[in-house]
Amino acid sequence: MRAVTTLSVVVLASAGIGHAVLTGLDADIARVDAFKDMKNRPRAGHGMNVLLVGTDGRDRISEAERRKFRLGGAPCHCTDTIMIVHISADRERASVVSLPRDSYAMTPAHVDGTTGERHRGHPMKLNAAYAEGGPQLTVRTVEAMTRVKIDHYLEVDFISFMKTVDVLGGVKVCTAEPLKDSYTGLDLPAGTHALNGGEALQYVRARHVDGASDLGRMQRQQRFLAALVERTTSSGLLLNPMKFRDVTRAVLGSVRADKGFGTDELLALGRAMRNFSPSSSEFTTVPIGRMGHVVEGVGSTLKWDPAKSSRLFAALREDKPLTVHRHRSEAVTVDVAPQQIRVQVENGTATEGLGKRVDAALAATGFRTSRAPLNAAQRTVKRTVVAYDPGWDRSAKSLAAALPGSELRAVKGLGPTLKVIAGTDFERVRKVRAVNPAQGESGVVRGDEVVCK
Repeated sequence: MRAVTTLSVVVLASAGIGHAVLTGLDADIARVDAFKDMKNRPRAGHGMNVLLVGTDGRDRISEAERRKFRLGGAPCHCTDTIMIVHISADRERASVVSLPRDSYAMTPAHVDGTTGERHRGHPMKLNAAYAEGGPQLTVRTVEAMTRVKIDHYLEVDFISFMKTVDVLGGVKVCTAEPLKDSYTGLDLPAGTHALNGGEALQYVRARHVDGASDLGRMQRQQRFLAALVERTTSSGLLLNPMKFRDVTRAVLGSVRADKGFGTDELLALGRAMRNFSPSSSEFTTVPIGRMGHVVEGVGSTLKWDPAKSSRLFAALREDKPLTVHRHRSEAVTVDVAPQQIRVQVENGTATEGLGKRVDAALAATGFRTSRAPLNAAQRTVKRTVVAYDPGWDRSAKSLAAALPGSELRAVKGLGPTLKVIAGTDFERVRKVRAVNPAQGESGVVRGDEVVCK
């Protein structure tokens, strides 16, 4: 996730300010030859693929920051986060695919970057490729696993992440449930929060919030990136040359990149993406087929689902969107499973039997309806209402997704049973299904579907 903040430079460059502001920044970028002497690489597809990695480097973090944001301990010299960002050939879409750091990987034959020892290919966790062979082995391993040709490599550490968020003036995130992680110090009550750089780092690093561990963390990282894009594109930042310069310096001052990724490439890409927004981005995690795959000498790993992951990476190679227009019969992904949501239906119209029809349709989709619909106090309701206690807002959003066009209405004290007041606009109940990160199911979401409303 630290690495993904580099994408903000691309968005900022869309202001078209150009070399007047960016002159000299090329010299600030530390260069790495991530593609030296690489052979037998995948065939290039359409669009551009950037491998973004976040390292746990903490050498330049002050002792006060270490204590405040729980950044103690020795760095692992490995990639803490790994993502492929695919920029479509028409520059109208960015597809972000998270690769779990504990993914089971088989490295190509290589020379150990630390000891100089020559290794045959052997199993390891994906994030260990960096420690053993640096950026080059990381790129080679990812290409071997995905058959996606990587065009550029970008690497960012903790300090760059915090600086970028602070220069932006903070980034807004929202959570329906309290988030607490004693390891990182994250402690957010339910609601909307504006996070500064250090707090944002705690948010994207947290792995002990729930049982979903690293997979849940990747979903929060994707939400944060969508919020970062929204902050950048909606705050007027693109029209402020000085702010633009400060953000690019904050990112590029501590980024490592391949030799071919410089100011000219950033500007050309940024100008082509003038209309970029959260809805232009889509996020997913590579599908997991087996959790807890134990490998001798390596430990517990995650094995990708071969069929689903192959389809995902084929879409990147072919420059196809990961999200598709949903047909009326397709299930929409929601946070809370309908089987966990209790519903009381009321008929808010003069049409007899509407309440019973809505109740039956919701029950058929899996919602726990009362099976005893009532008549509402008001029988002239035009727009269907989903009434809910604020403590059950995630359930309410899941229920509203099943009722296209419905209105969400918070009612304090309503309790755990949600209320649907059917209006004259009711047409159908749409199928919904929950994502289960503990089973490696991630789905694909657009940026505008996960930012705070």
